Amino acid sequence: MKLSHNRAILLMVAVTMMWSTAGVVARHLEQARSFEVTFWRSFFTVLSLLVILPLVQGRDVFARMRHGGAALWLSGLCWAGMFTFFMLALTLTTVGNVLITMSMTPLLTALAARIFIGHQIPLRTWMAILVAGCGIVYMYGSQLEQGISLVGTLVSLCVPISGAANWTLTQHSHAQGHDVDLIPAVLIGGVISSLVTLPLAWPLQASPHDLGLLFGLGLVQLAIPCVLAVMCTRVLKAPEVALLGLLEVIFGILLAWVGAGEAPGRDVLVGGALVIGALVANELVAWRGRAWGQ
Repeated sequence: MKLSHNRAILLMVAVTMMWSTAGVVARHLEQARSFEVTFWRSFFTVLSLLVILPLVQGRDVFARMRHGGAALWLSGLCWAGMFTFFMLALTLTTVGNVLITMSMTPLLTALAARIFIGHQIPLRTWMAILVAGCGIVYMYGSQLEQGISLVGTLVSLCVPISGAANWTLTQHSHAQGHDVDLIPAVLIGGVISSLVTLPLAWPLQASPHDLGLLFGLGLVQLAIPCVLAVMCTRVLKAPEVALLGLLEVIFGILLAWVGAGEAPGRDVLVGGALVIGALVANELVAWRGRAWGQ
């Protein structure tokens, strides 16, 4: 499937809309809670990818996975961390908190790449990290003053940390001449997440209503958009993907507000504006620099 640039942009917007449905769907679950929510979403993601992968990459895709090397399996472990911590965080704190914290992934990736593989960080990115960090501190500092538990915050922070570890690993592997196939890595992540959370979720209590919603999350919110996003990254430049990815935060907060009555507080709006503003400014400056040949 070959995409034009404009179609890739439209498809990436659709991807962010699918990603953003997790929060509002989670608010309409009846009986499934905590680790059970994570287990079922990961389990249904695995089932979906077992069907989608051969269609997208051929029937020999599973045979190729056996020769993917350590990087593929480590990437899968990172995906498992993102899957598990993301859904668990949604059961512990607000959708806005989780999404804004998760949007720190590109900046944490730049920081991790500097520490572990020696990538240089431009001054603009250092400034973005500082401003975004201030936004996160303000957001959670305000909530701490209100007596809100920090457990959800800490779990939310594990999502961008896992994401930063994953992208740093894939960058390092690419530099060594071994590209990680991200879609099979997502499948591995789903398997690991399912196996880890099943004992913690037992006994399972999800109602048929819950199972229907969680199947939708596994298929429409995770499996399909992850495959489509990988296709888009083959056409779009990294700053474009990073900027379009921020739509997930906006869509997710709006859906939770309209669909579940979860209105974002002032602390989320102010802190989120600092984080999103820093990310947008960083990517726009980088984009303009490339356009001018700098």
